[in-house]
This record gives sequence, structure tokens and C-alpha cells, in this order.
Amino acid sequence: MDLETISLVLIPIIANVFFFRGIKYSSIIAGILEIILSLTLFINLPIISSYFYITRITWYFIIMVSSIYLLSVVFSHNYLKGEKTKISEREYFALLNFFASSMFFTLIINNLGLMWVGIEATTASTVILVITEGTETAIEAGWRYIIIVSAGVTFAFISVILVYYGLHSLQVSSILGTHYSLVLQLASAIALLGFGTKVGVFPVNTWLPDAHSESPAPVSALFSGVLLPVALYVLYIVYQISPLPMLYSAFSIVSIIIASISMASQTNFKRLFAYSTIENMNLALLGFVTGSIIGAIILLVAHAFGKAGAFYSSGSIFRMVGSKKIDEYGLWKLKFIPYSLLLSSLAVTGTPPFGTFVGEFLILSALLKFSIAEFALLIPFIAIAFISINSHISRMIFKGDKNLKEDNLMGIISLISSLISLAIGLFLIWWL
Repeated sequence: MDLETISLVLIPIIANVFFFRGIKYSSIIAGILEIILSLTLFINLPIISSYFYITRITWYFIIMVSSIYLLSVVFSHNYLKGEKTKISEREYFALLNFFASSMFFTLIINNLGLMWVGIEATTASTVILVITEGTETAIEAGWRYIIIVSAGVTFAFISVILVYYGLHSLQVSSILGTHYSLVLQLASAIALLGFGTKVGVFPVNTWLPDAHSESPAPVSALFSGVLLPVALYVLYIVYQISPLPMLYSAFSIVSIIIASISMASQTNFKRLFAYSTIENMNLALLGFVTGSIIGAIILLVAHAFGKAGAFYSSGSIFRMVGSKKIDEYGLWKLKFIPYSLLLSSLAVTGTPPFGTFVGEFLILSALLKFSIAEFALLIPFIAIAFISINSHISRMIFKGDKNLKEDNLMGIISLISSLISLAIGLFLIWWL
């Protein structure tokens, strides 16, 4: 079982053995194997040893990472064709594989300190991916990303040190449980600032719209769909050790409010979806804080596929029009992109019957019991986010009359991803 578990980390690295020839094909095989391995892990849960800590909650994050990893690798094949990039295709896929391996490592390891190492490794493996397109804006976004995130991860490291000081251990399976010492409360507060940088918690989320909007579409999908949830998973581990519900909920709500206001005035469709990610991650954090664990998990899983579909669609549009500006493109004439873009936009705004709607409903129900004032404050801004995204996207799809030609493979991947989010919602509504 230990070999099967460690294979999650090793398979993407082994794919890089084919660096000089066929790495993009070995990456696809790695993605398929990760899906198979993730599904077989479910049979043996929980897996708790001195090295590994995988519960049912962890498994949902693993299946998210493996799924979006495979979709992004396949999407990247045609996305990179004919593009002038700062790095070679081989380097791109090698970094993508290290990125996936780092996330798997963070999720399965039974040590909070090594989880921090995994989060730091994702930064090292993605900073070059952010500047793949080589524009001045992308390079500036890369610098902001590495400076802000590195500062945040430093605070996260301090929180890890304080956890060790307070409990004399970093083994997750042995330290989980509620503790109320001042040291651990301080650790939890600093973790909100540190790991919260990667999650997208205000005020340390300013890197996110820049990096997500300037990265290649498949990388943006991995960022928004799974990297932020992986960081949220680690933050939730710290939160369980020393809960600070009022502090966490306050920062979550402020983050959602600012993201919602920012969406209304956006003129860049990739930045629009980046702010939507901030909203959804903080809603999921609210779910963990208010005790709606199932709601948070449902939201994260459905959002992963919906947001990946949104960024895949955005990447296809950027390839067709050469711009990221929200404009009247007349996308309705195309075969796949208008449907994938519309469905993914509805998904990330929590529209019924998408899975995100079920997750948000459960979270908001728990929030209503937790704090009526916070619930009342939040509802108008969720409505603003919904109206902003869907009005911008409707304009792109239904207005205009431009002659555009889409890539079928990229369009199909985008549509599949957004349909999975819809399928999750339909299944849950039927099952519940």
C-alpha cells in the first residue's frame, strides 16, 4: 500500500524521464495512471501510517488534482502549437509534471512541516510556467507571484514552527484535535496569513489575478482548480488544531466582498475568472469554519471542473482573437466554446443545478446558523458576483458577429470539464 501511495508522487516525475523525446505523450500516460491510482486508493481508505495521512476528505482533493492534471496536459497539446513561448515545450511539460507531483506530495504526507515543503515546491515549479507566454505583463506577474507568495510561505513556516513548539510534533495524525494554548492560537492566526496567501485570502491575494490571467490557460486551470484547494487543505489542518472561527470567517467574508466588487468592473475575462476563484475559495473556507465540511468539499470539487472549463474556454478564445478583453465576439456561432464558456460561467457562480450550487447552499445554510449578520452581509455580494460574471460572458457569446475558427480538441476538453461540474450537481440533487 505504501508503494501504491508514493506512486502518486513518483508517476509525474517518471514521465519526465522522456524529457528529450515524447514527454508530452508520457505526461498524458502519467495523467491517466494518476486517475486510475486515485480511484483505487478509495477502496483502502483511510491510509494512516508514520509516512502517509489520507482520509476520505484527502481523497477528494487527490481526485481533483489527478483529473485536472490529465485534462490540462491533454489541452496543452494543441494550446502550445504555433505559440511563441519563453520556455520550450519539453520544459513546459516537465514543470507541469513537477507541479502535479508537488501537489500530490502535499496531500498524502503525514507531516505538517513536509506539507509546507510541498506548498513551497509548487511555487518553485510554477513561477516559470506563469511567464511561459513571455510578455512584459506576464514577466511582471511572475515577479509579483514569487515575491508575494514567498513572503506568505515564510509566514506559513513561522506558523509551522509555532505548532511544533506547542505540540512537540508535526505528525498530522497525532496532533489533530482542538487545542487552546496561546501559542497554537497565534500559529493558527499566522497560518491564515501564510497559507492564506496561496488560498487567496485578503489582503495577501493580490498576486492571484495577475498570475492567473497571465499564465497559459492549462496552468491557470491547475492554479484555480486545484492548487488553491491544496493550500486550503493545509490551512484547514492548522485550523483543526486551533480553531479561530470569528477571525477566519471575517477574513473570508471581506475577501468575498472585495472579489465580488472587483468582478463588476473587469475588462479582462481571465482576470474576471481569477477573482471568481477568490470568491469560491473563501466560500469553501467559510464552509470549513462553519462546520459544513461536506458543503466545502462539494463546492471545491464542482468548482475545480467548472473553473478549469472556464480557463480552457478563455484560452481558446485568446488563441482565436489574440486578446483577453471582454468584448462582443459573437461566440454563439462556434461549435463547442459558447457552450463550455456559458456552462462553466454558470458553474462557478453557483447556478442550480450545478454542483457548486449544492455546495454553496449547504455552506450558506451553515453560515445562517453561525451568524445571521454575516449571512445577511454576504448574500448581496454573491448576487453581484453572479450578475457580473454572467452578464460579461453573455456579452461575449451572444453579441457581435466576428468570424472565428475554434480548435475542436480544446473546445471538447473545455466542454467536458464544465459538463462534469453539471453532472456532479445533477447526481447530488437526485441522491439527496
